[in-house]
Amino acid sequence: MIRFENLEKHIEAFKKYVIQQSKANLLKGGKHGAHSATGKLISSIDAESKVSQNSFELDFLMEDYATFVDLGVQGKNSTTKAPNSPYRFGSGSGKKGGLSQGIDKWVRLKGIQFKSRETGMKLSYKNTAFLITRGIYNKGIKPTLFFTKPFEKGFKRLDDEMIEAFGLDVDEFLKFTLKNIK
Repeated sequence: MIRFENLEKHIEAFKKYVIQQSKANLLKGGKHGAHSATGKLISSIDAESKVSQNSFELDFLMEDYATFVDLGVQGKNSTTKAPNSPYRFGSGSGKKGGLSQGIDKWVRLKGIQFKSRETGMKLSYKNTAFLITRGIYNKGIKPTLFFTKPFEKGFKRLDDEMIEAFGLDVDEFLKFTLKNIK
């Protein structure tokens, strides 16, 4: 049976690079706390790989909302924040009330309360969450590309390395096979 040790090493290195850089991008961009009051997003980033005789599989795993943070979301009334995003608020495809619930939870956890312009008194968490949610819903979420950039950069480097690694493994397999045929 052929063993793809060199290929596995390169896949592992690629996997580790993408995970490490994605987490660093979230921390650098302040998105670790901004998009998850609990830190669930950054701690959820992981990957699984499997190398078989005729193929290899690599899956990156993270919270469902990671794609919205990465690619952004177009607003209901504006596409300027995320013009290339496949996601858009108000499309009817998302979970009803999901944004409102998430923002309300975040506002309460962070203790954020806006002040009234007229009275100077703090607004309730519910009113603060409503104002933030309305702004995000209408204007959208700017893409961070926290995952896309390291994935693409790592993949460009991986291309030649993978071919080379696969070639080395095939050579080793052929040497082993020829040695054992005699």
